[in-house]
Amino acid sequence: MHIIVAALAAYLCGSIPFGLVLTRLAGMGDVRQIGSGNIGATNVLRTGNKKLAAATLVLDLLKGFVPVFVVSRWWPELAGLAALMAVLGHCFPVWLGFKGGKGVATTAGVCFGIGWPVGLAYGAVWLGMLAPARISSLAGISAAVAAPVAALALGFEPAFPFLVSIAALVIWLHRANIARLRNGSEPRIGGDKAA
Repeated sequence: MHIIVAALAAYLCGSIPFGLVLTRLAGMGDVRQIGSGNIGATNVLRTGNKKLAAATLVLDLLKGFVPVFVVSRWWPELAGLAALMAVLGHCFPVWLGFKGGKGVATTAGVCFGIGWPVGLAYGAVWLGMLAPARISSLAGISAAVAAPVAALALGFEPAFPFLVSIAALVIWLHRANIARLRNGSEPRIGGDKAA
C-alpha cells in the first residue's frame, strides 16, 4: 500500500500545471497556445514575462523536490520511484489530457530531492550547457543524461535506474528538438520557438 501511496502522491504533485495556472492568473491566457505549446518555464518565457517564467521554473522544480524529499523521509527505498512518478506527472498530467511539459525543471527538483550533490551536478551541467549555447533543449537533455551518472558516482546508486528512465523520457520528449539540433535550426533562448 505504501508503494501505491508514494507513487500516486508523487504523480499528483508533479502533475500540477504551474505554467498554465500562473499565466491564466496573470491574465495572459493559455500558454499552450504560444510557442511550443508546452506548459514549462521555457514556453512561459515566450509570453515576455520573465518573472512569471522564473516563478514557473521554481514551482516546477519544487513539485519534483517535495514529493521525493517527503517520500525519502518515510520510505527511503521509494525515493527513486517517487522521482520517476513526479516527472511522469509533469510530462503527462491527468488534468490536461496527459499532455504536459518536457520535464527538465521537475527533473532538477527530483535530483535535489534524491541528494543535493546529484542536484548540484544536474544544475552545473544544465548551466554549463545553457550559458554558452543558449539552447534550452540541449542544456536540459545534457543535464538529464548527466543525472544518473552523477548518482552512480556520488553514492546514490538506488536512484540510478529511475534516473536512467527519466533521462530516456526527457530525450524522447525532446526528439523533435534533437532533429532540429542536427540540422542547425533549433532556436536559442530569446527566439520565437520553444526548446
